[in-house]
Parts: sequence; structure tokens; C-alpha cells
Amino acid sequence: MNMRDMDHESQATDKRSKKKRSRSRRLARKGISVLPTMFTLGNLLCGFAAVYMASRRAEVGELPLNWSPLTFAAALIFLGMLLDGLDGRVARLTRSTSDLGEQLDSMADMVTFGVAPAFLAIQLVGVGIPFIGQTLEDSLFDRFALLVGLTYVACAALRLARFNIEHEDDSPDHSSFKGLPSPGAGGAVASLVLLHEHYFKHYGEESWTVSVAAGVMVGVMLAAAIGMVSTFRYSHVLNKYVGGRAPFAVVAYATIGFLLLLAYPQLVIAVGFSVYALSAPFMYYYDKIFRPEKAKEWIVDSLGGDNEDEDCD
Repeated sequence: MNMRDMDHESQATDKRSKKKRSRSRRLARKGISVLPTMFTLGNLLCGFAAVYMASRRAEVGELPLNWSPLTFAAALIFLGMLLDGLDGRVARLTRSTSDLGEQLDSMADMVTFGVAPAFLAIQLVGVGIPFIGQTLEDSLFDRFALLVGLTYVACAALRLARFNIEHEDDSPDHSSFKGLPSPGAGGAVASLVLLHEHYFKHYGEESWTVSVAAGVMVGVMLAAAIGMVSTFRYSHVLNKYVGGRAPFAVVAYATIGFLLLLAYPQLVIAVGFSVYALSAPFMYYYDKIFRPEKAKEWIVDSLGGDNEDEDCD
């Protein structure tokens, strides 16, 4: 390394240090915004509580609403999703957005939408001790399910880290995401847990629907993991169709979906999240085969993720 390169490296290091000190001083002056932080911490605690409830599956008796521990665990993930959506909006309404809040939000999302869904999934399918356990606890399915869970957690971490370094606050539009957002991935897994527990409660362990729900969940979890680290363009459903004006057909479909949700809540939630998780890759490959000129619209090439949104990592 010559002297010029050493000078450039020293200047870059000094610049990073000054930036870090400046950010620390700003944080010290501003303090911590209480209300948005409470929502974010609530999201984090929902993730931990979901893991705790899932781990109690074989140790508890009758629970409120006659729900199983896994049903409560999945519901806690959805509660975390609600709190995750509120913290960013509250921060903007109170003009209290901060770098600290953004980093804390990613940490909470890692627990609630990264670790918790994977733990629920392997608890539900009854993974034993693959690779090192006895024969009965080391089946091929157990190995595959555990590897899919590990892959999901790793991809969630990569998705959140990529969001932190690529996100641009001055993004001109918030109508889509680069890659499947982690709440969407966690919701897909949690919704299938809800569906499985619903069928298990009504039809018993021997029902084919219970086995299908468990198998589909592992497949969807793998697809969601890949979707999080992909560059597929996923629509921001709330901003694109709910926040403003929408075509008449969208309103009609939404009304039908709402009525179906009231009649078959577990099934509709599971189908909705699974379809969303698979929507971008399906549309990309569909267009690539039948409409090649439109396929590139489903891929985000820009560094900033094109149209990322602060509320969903």
C-alpha cells in the first residue's frame, strides 16, 4: 500500500469517526422518543412471548378461548406485526424519527418475524434432534425442516441488514418493496400455524388436512426465506390499494375477501399471506414465459431498493 492509499484510508476513517460522534451528539440532545419506542419494544416482547408460548406446548392445560399454546404464539406474531406498523407512523406523526428507532425496529423484527416464526414451525412439525439424536429423532424430514428453519432465520437477518444499508429516506414512492418484507414472511408462517392448529382442534391428528398444512408450511417457509433475500418487487398492499383511491374491481374483491375472512378466518389469512409471499416470483416467471417485455418490472435493480418503506423491513 502506497502513501496515497494510506492517506485516503486515514481520511475515510476520520470521516466515519466524525459522523459517528455527530450522530451520538444528536442522539444525546434528542433523547429517546417514548411512544414509538414503546411500540417497538412491544413488538420485540411479542416475539419473545411467542417463542415462550410455543415452547410450552406439551406442558400446559386448558387455556383461554380454548386455544393451544401454538395458536397464542401465532397470534402474538400478528400482534407484533400491528405494533410494528404503528411505531413508524407514530414516530412520523410526533416528528420523532431517529437512527436509534430504526436500528431498534430491525432488532425487534429479527426476533418477532425472524426467530419466532421459525421456532413455531419446527415446534409444530415436531422436529426431534436431527443429525445427532437417536434414529427416531433423526428422520430425513426432521433434518429438512430444521435446515429450512435455519435458512429462514439467516435470510431474515440478511434481509434486515440489507434494508438498513440500502434504505433511502427520500424514496419518492412507497408502493413496493425490494424483496419480501420480514413481517410478510413471518405472517405467512404464523398464518399456517393458525390453520394447522384449527384443523388439529376440529379434526384431530389423523386428518389429512393437518398433515398437508404442516407440509405446506415448511415449503412456504423456504419460499419466504428465499423471497426475503431476493430482488423481486413486492407490492405494498396498504399503500397501493388502501391508502388512497383504488379501482372498483379492487374494492369488490376486498369486500368479497372480507366476507370470506369472517366465515373462514384461519383459511383466508393463511391463503392471503401465502399468496402474497409467492406472488412476486410467480408473476416474474409467468411474465418471463408469456410476456417477456414486462418481466423486468418484477425485479428491483436500484441500490436503494427502489421503493422501500420505513414501516416494513
